[in-house]
Amino acid sequence: MPATVIVGAQWGDEGKGKIVDLLARDSDLVCRYNGGPNAGHTIVVGGETFKLKHIPSGILQGKECVIGAGCVVDPQVLIEELDDLESRGISTELVRLSGNAHLVMPWHQAIDRGSERRLGRLKIGTTRRGIGPTYADKAYRLGIRIQDLLDEKILRQKIEVALPEKNVWLERVYGAERVEPEGLVERYEGYAERLRPMIADTSLLVDRALTDGKRVLFDGAHGTLLDLDHGTYPFVTSSPTVAGGAAVGTGIGPTRIDRVIGVAKAYVTRVGEGPFPTEIEGADQERLRELGGEFGTVTGRERRCGWLDLVALRYAVRLNGMTSLALTKLDVLSAFSELPVCVRYRLRDGTETEDFPAHQSDFHHCEPVYETLPGWEQPLDSLTDVSELPTAARGYVELIEQRLGVEVCLIGTGRERERVLERVA
Repeated sequence: MPATVIVGAQWGDEGKGKIVDLLARDSDLVCRYNGGPNAGHTIVVGGETFKLKHIPSGILQGKECVIGAGCVVDPQVLIEELDDLESRGISTELVRLSGNAHLVMPWHQAIDRGSERRLGRLKIGTTRRGIGPTYADKAYRLGIRIQDLLDEKILRQKIEVALPEKNVWLERVYGAERVEPEGLVERYEGYAERLRPMIADTSLLVDRALTDGKRVLFDGAHGTLLDLDHGTYPFVTSSPTVAGGAAVGTGIGPTRIDRVIGVAKAYVTRVGEGPFPTEIEGADQERLRELGGEFGTVTGRERRCGWLDLVALRYAVRLNGMTSLALTKLDVLSAFSELPVCVRYRLRDGTETEDFPAHQSDFHHCEPVYETLPGWEQPLDSLTDVSELPTAARGYVELIEQRLGVEVCLIGTGRERERVLERVA
């Protein structure tokens, strides 16, 4: 189908980059529609590891790649990423950057760090890379956009308007050092020289591609439960992460989208603060973390690990209108003889529900109700067909399908890009 959205079904880090990389082989255009360099994709190709922050993983397949208007861009990080890819023989000539995307400025990072320090034990657990403050300035209509790099007069004027106010916040509210204006415009003009050739009307580009019948893949950062409106607020990111955000973040109508593939781990991880009903206690958490390599692509932070949560996953299916599900890292569970799966939540009043709580206070206090499935305790990384899956592994996948009402179309069985099994219901 010509337009497919890939969306995270949990708290991010589900392995979306690998699925995008796989599906990009049969696509013409790959579009990132939200987030900034606080989210990354890790792809293993021929034993070589690529860690991408801004650019969709379709770049590794030689596809035209769009960074859409819904993204926020740290130009220094983007240029470093471009240079790294080029140094490793990956051409970046087909990267297209929306002029409407907003810039992460030095004061955004300083405010992010200061805000987290000030919140103390109530901190959100951000990556401190300035993403939230950048989106806040976008909503406040004080943001600086990619296209402003193309006009030195406009760039200087916008910096002169924004910076004095930001320095007041830094000094008086957060007790932090001010951002000095000297050399700031010149530095960003230098970024402009490098980025100028890739700045484009990406909304028009995507629309024409769809009109011409080309296959377009929309790559979402983060995951459903980090969505600004529908996630576990306030422990969320600052942009729409659900599938509907693909239309807004790239500038197309929602009727152009044909299918939505959700990506979920065979277990669950979460980075940062916030409630996590199925978080594992004791040695099994560390064991799962080590086996799954659960450390952040961008920050290297340890990810909190939990058993699969079908209540939260059902919520993600509903919010995104998922047409199918890609299940990653099934191989990691091979080390366990028994596998608890959360099928309901028990609320404070003792009632049980299969539906995700609408109110924050209920979610913060709910307890998981588990069904325990047998493990398979044998490696999966050498399998080449779904029919070779152990009986218990097939049962695990089938339980997910039955409880969610969505087919599992892809199953990840190892780190490398080729370790994905296609499943036909």
